[in-house]
Amino acid sequence: MTWDDAEDIALALRGKFPQQDPLHVRFTDLHGWVIELEGFDDDPAASSEGKLEAIQMAWYAEWQA
Repeated sequence: MTWDDAEDIALALRGKFPQQDPLHVRFTDLHGWVIELEGFDDDPAASSEGKLEAIQMAWYAEWQA
């Protein structure tokens, strides 16, 4: 996974943190959780606020389902 795989990352985060409301996660924490995911293989410095927001929103959509 890379920073551009928001949907895949969201599914992985939902599986790892099923009770966590994504809207209550700080971007600094989200960044750390993403780079620790199994299968994540991208430069940690390549993230941006926009990419983290896309991941957070995709995760929130999955969390609500």
